[in-house]
Amino acid sequence: MTDSYLLAGRFGAATRLSPKALRLYAEQGLLVPVHVDPQTGYRYYASSQAPRARLISRLRRLGLPIARVTQLLELTPEARVIELQSWLSAQNDRLADQAEFVRALSRQAEGGEPELAAAISLRDTPAGKVVSRQRQVGVEALDDFITEAETDIRAHLRASGLADGGSMRVHFHELVSRDSEGLVEVAIACVGNLEPAGDLLIRLQPARREVYLPVPRAYEDFPLVMHVYDALEAWLDARSDLNCTGSPCETYPGTQGARFDVAYPII
Repeated sequence: MTDSYLLAGRFGAATRLSPKALRLYAEQGLLVPVHVDPQTGYRYYASSQAPRARLISRLRRLGLPIARVTQLLELTPEARVIELQSWLSAQNDRLADQAEFVRALSRQAEGGEPELAAAISLRDTPAGKVVSRQRQVGVEALDDFITEAETDIRAHLRASGLADGGSMRVHFHELVSRDSEGLVEVAIACVGNLEPAGDLLIRLQPARREVYLPVPRAYEDFPLVMHVYDALEAWLDARSDLNCTGSPCETYPGTQGARFDVAYPII
């Protein structure tokens, strides 16, 4: 071979790729040797492959999977930067969430937040009819979904000649996070005869007992609202005489002057 070709070992040293990595990328078709000696099995790379190899090395150091690296290699440098900036923003959001979860565990280990725990109460809620809309949403779309659903439900009540000022509950039937969508239901209490319309459904909300916490103003927004959920869950974990029977909900308006309460059904 000429001087423009390098054995795998020398090529790897020049591009910061281990022999194992070079073999893997060759098998995946990501970085294929230009020549393999049929007698010795030695693999040779062209010096012109070094920029691609170094780019692969840098992308892999970001922790990106091979499939994602393959996609990025096909983009122009400008498009690649845009994709990576979007990925980095998502990583920062995820890291912030993880940091908040660690702080929550630390708070629980230190006895929780006494000012929140002191505001927890029990109540009984009567059965009643509600108009509701359900949808799979993530954290970023949650506020818009709640606003849209509330507007549409109250408009349907007015159009049906019924009072539109009933209380609203936002039920989190599944986990909603930055990484995954979950089933959320917006339900507004109503009285009188009413027909469903489109995806607006009519159902009976059964009577139930619940533990609840009025959300202080400083804790209303995500991720600080998770402190409230943590406080309720820690309180439930410490009560052997009570069991949580379903998913949490937020009730609007809240009690004690709060914009909303967070509540868990119990028996």
